[in-house]
Amino acid sequence: MFKNLKRTVKKMFREFLVYHHSSMEYRAKILTLMVSSNGEISECEKQKLQEIAYSIYGEDIERAEILIDTINEYHKKIVTNNGLDFEHLVQQVERETREVPRFVQKIDIGLLKELLECVEDEEDLLFQQRILEFLQMLKDEYGSKG
Repeated sequence: MFKNLKRTVKKMFREFLVYHHSSMEYRAKILTLMVSSNGEISECEKQKLQEIAYSIYGEDIERAEILIDTINEYHKKIVTNNGLDFEHLVQQVERETREVPRFVQKIDIGLLKELLECVEDEEDLLFQQRILEFLQMLKDEYGSKG
């Protein structure tokens, strides 16, 4: 119970309590772009997100869980149209990449491609491939400026 309370407090106040929260939130936005393109997050995507989060943060399980919580939070905002939509998220990612060029190091196309294994619909797959192309374009454009 204490662990859940601690996690909830960190989630609510991550801007103040989580080390390098902006970097983690940027990662969450990129991952949200991938999983929110087709509506609901499938069980396969949930599993892949967990694997990706743990591979990024290794031994820091709490940070990996906060990343997953943040992805779910952004996703919920998109599907409920609660202050964030998909296009706005794309614009945020582009703006933050331009303003903080070191963020391009957070775009790991190989890890993101793992989420493609969960896509069954051809149109959704094409859309996610376009997102990957967009992210690669950001890496190419802003990667040399950091």
